[in-house]
Amino acid sequence: MPEFVTDSELNEYLAGLAISARSPSRSAFKHAVYGLRYYYRTFGFSNRAVKLPSIKKDDKLPVILNRSELRALFAAPTLLKHRVVLTLIYSAGLRSQELINLKIADIDFERKTIHIRRSKYNKDRIVPLSDNMAIGLHKYLKENQPQVWLFNGQAYGSHYAPKSIASVMREALKKTDISKAVTTHSLRHSYATHLIEDGLNIVTVKDLLGHAYIETTMVYLHVAQCPLIQAHSPLDTLYPRKK
Repeated sequence: MPEFVTDSELNEYLAGLAISARSPSRSAFKHAVYGLRYYYRTFGFSNRAVKLPSIKKDDKLPVILNRSELRALFAAPTLLKHRVVLTLIYSAGLRSQELINLKIADIDFERKTIHIRRSKYNKDRIVPLSDNMAIGLHKYLKENQPQVWLFNGQAYGSHYAPKSIASVMREALKKTDISKAVTTHSLRHSYATHLIEDGLNIVTVKDLLGHAYIETTMVYLHVAQCPLIQAHSPLDTLYPRKK
């Protein structure tokens, strides 16, 4: 229990956690410390001051593929299955593991939704199914006829493997002129950035990505190329002038 740990031991642990390469995100780390402070106050240990050590901050911004690069990437694979895999990751902003866990039953063509299960933090979420993606999935299902899992693995009854997705991405990149240092996860980064550029609010983007904290999503504000809006009075948009 936290009350049996000395101040020096606790602060030494937090300091070590902050500088560790395997440390959690900055926002998650802060929430952990705030939780400890709340615990101590609740159980009458208000004198236990928990000093928040500085956490190593990663200043790297995500690498984003532009729309022309994405079109070239999605057209590169020879196999329809591989084209659908890459396009679906971008289309729904999926993590690789989320794609692997998808079952055929998770795709609702009538409601135009994708049910993502067992995501990070063990949370489920629903994301929109693109009309263009639905066409590709229908064609893929008819041609490949997968069973249970949306993307079958090599062994009977198994699902796709993470290394297979990474391999598909690498081989597709070789057939394009893309020189950026991108991975499969860059498709998810591009999804979030393009949604913001299209005008979707940051809170909705957070929910679509399945982020626990809004701070995680806000990094995309630094890479999104949004047109500047000229300062104006809202009265002018309430009563727009006729041109």
